[in-house]
Formats: sequence, structure tokens, C-alpha cells
Amino acid sequence: MNILGLQKLTLLDFPGRVAAIVFLGGCNFRCPFCQNSSLVLTPEALPPVSPEEFAAFLRKRSGILDGICVTGGEPTLHADLPEFLASIKEAGYLVKLDTNGSNPQMLQAILDEHLADYVAMDIKAGRRNYAQVCGLDPSVSDRLLGHAEQSAALLMRSAAEYEFRTTVVKGLHTEQDFEDIGGWLSGCSGYFLQSFRDCPEVLRQNHSFSAFSEEEMQHFLKIVQKNIPQAALRGI
Repeated sequence: MNILGLQKLTLLDFPGRVAAIVFLGGCNFRCPFCQNSSLVLTPEALPPVSPEEFAAFLRKRSGILDGICVTGGEPTLHADLPEFLASIKEAGYLVKLDTNGSNPQMLQAILDEHLADYVAMDIKAGRRNYAQVCGLDPSVSDRLLGHAEQSAALLMRSAAEYEFRTTVVKGLHTEQDFEDIGGWLSGCSGYFLQSFRDCPEVLRQNHSFSAFSEEEMQHFLKIVQKNIPQAALRGI
């Protein structure tokens, strides 16, 4: 596995756990608000973490960290992801996987083999707005939505802990997105709305995106809570 970043400690990314984050490169989406653009656009320019360095890190942090978060980019693009997750679990760690849900076949295999203890899937937008928010051509909309819906259904049937989450961006989202998402994910165990944060790594340069106000975020939350009562805001 070609690891392109290692954050050695996080208290936020793996709910209830002390963890580290592993960053993998490459993504099949081009979300214009993405905050990891170098991992998406130019992963070959980033210095890799060698397998030996990562293995030594796992040994050194044994008994200190509870788990490892595997994120990207999009981790499920990597054919050797199941083996990589298995190696982390064999070292004694819990695994959290971040995914955009575009590879339900890979996700199914990971769930079947119990290789992820917690999965966080990004729900980019309401279904009519999905391709645009993912930065993709509308011609792929049906296939894109089919994969997202299949992955969401897999998680909702899974024994693994999971959450769905949407980064909310003024300029991309409207209340219609959240009306649709609430109906789509009705019955799920966890859904979060998180606010867009600007940074130099945002994929679309010279953008006009901004965060919604807390009042507007609360309004979107109430819309979602009609179908997902336990939905919550995160980082507001």
C-alpha cells in the first residue's frame, strides 16, 4: 500500500477512540470543495511512508492507540485495501474506513471479512444534485447514484458501526438536498452535517464557496431530523 501521509494522533476522527490517520492517494471524484486536493490531483508528488516505517509505527504505538483511520483520497480504489486493513487488525488495532461509497463491491468484501470496525461514508448531496457536487459529468449520474445507494444500503444492514455525513457548502447545497437525504437514509443509525471550511488545499481555486450560518445549519438539521431523529451537527 502506498501511504502518502500519517497523522500520528487524533481524538476526533474515530468516535470514542484514540487513533492515528493514514492517508491514501487518488480519488475518482472531483468535489470542488475537497480539502485534500494534493491527494486527489497530484498524489505522485507526495512523499510516501514506507511499509517498514508504518510497521514500526504500529509496533511503537501498540497499547497507546486504539485504532487507525484509513482515509484519502478514496481508499477503495486500491485493490490491496483488504490486505492492508487485515494487516492493521492483525497488529491489534481497530480500523475506521472513510469512503465516498463509489465501490460497493469492495465495501461488501471488507464488511464480509469484518475488516472495518467503523465506516464513515460521505453523502455528497441529494440525489438530483449528486454528480454536480461530486464534480463529475451528469452523464455518470445514474451509475454514481446506483453505487452510492448500494453502499449506503450495505452499511445500514451491516453489523459494523457506521455513520453518514455531508459537508454542507453554500453555493452547492440547498434545503432540497436535505429533504431528499432525510428520506433516502431514513432508519440509519448515524448522520452528521458538517460545515465547509476553507483552506489553501481546496480543490477549486478562486471559488466562491462559503459556510452556512449556524442558524441555516440548524434549519437543514431540522429538515433531516423529520426522518433521522438522531441526526446532529458536527464541528459547528
